[in-house]
Order: sequence, then structure tokens, then C-alpha cells
Amino acid sequence: MTDTNPRAELHVAFSDPRAAATSWDQTRSVMERAEVFWVSTVRPDGRPHVTPLVAVWLDGSLYFCTGPDEIKARNLARNPQCILTTGCKNFQRKYDFWNFEVRDGAFHHEAGRALVFELAPKMAFAHGRGELYSATRYRF
Repeated sequence: MTDTNPRAELHVAFSDPRAAATSWDQTRSVMERAEVFWVSTVRPDGRPHVTPLVAVWLDGSLYFCTGPDEIKARNLARNPQCILTTGCKNFQRKYDFWNFEVRDGAFHHEAGRALVFELAPKMAFAHGRGELYSATRYRF
């Protein structure tokens, strides 16, 4: 997917009456700087599975990786529908050891390989906080 400007709509029921929709440039900038995302996938029995991970915004899509035997990889193999969420850019120090080598369409590290997934958004949301709180929906 190419990096396009989606249509932004202010959700007035969840926004201050004086608020304006958050620009896509602002939202994309937050995603580009974010260090922690949470991926939500669906287990075979319908229960959700949520876990933190690293994701990268590139050319209009978010990319993330996981090992082929991880629950999220197995869930995505059965049902590719998922949600990536971020709200801050603070990455936890305990993950500083992640060093990957890219080859053969995957990330490789000393413990094995990690599958790479692309999430091309169909819809995205931004929530402005502060005096003028806002809720913006983007449609791609």
C-alpha cells in the first residue's frame, strides 16, 4: 500500500465541541516514533490474545514479526484479522537484546527465525488528549 492521506472524520460524540480532527500527518508521526505496539489476535475458540511487540510504519503499512510457533503467529495463520494499538513510544529496556538479521523473507536471531507480518490499514483511530479531547477516525 502506498502512503496516502486517508479521509479523517471527527467523532463528535467523543470529542470536545471545539475540537478538530487530528491530522493524518500527526497520527502517522506518532506511529513512526512509537516503540511499543500491542497486537490483538483471535484464538480458535474466539478468545482474544494481546501481546506487546515492535512494529514499524513503512510505505503505508505497519510491519511486525513473531516466531512461527508463537500464539499470535498461529492465530494469524487461521485468522489474519488483527488490531495493532499504540499509545506511547516508551520501549521497555528488557527488550534491548533483540538483534535480528534479515534474510530469506524473515528475521533471524540466535533463538531462531521470526515471521514478518504486514498490516495495511483499512481504518485507524486517533484520540487527542488535553483540554480539547478528540476522537478521529481515518478511512483508507
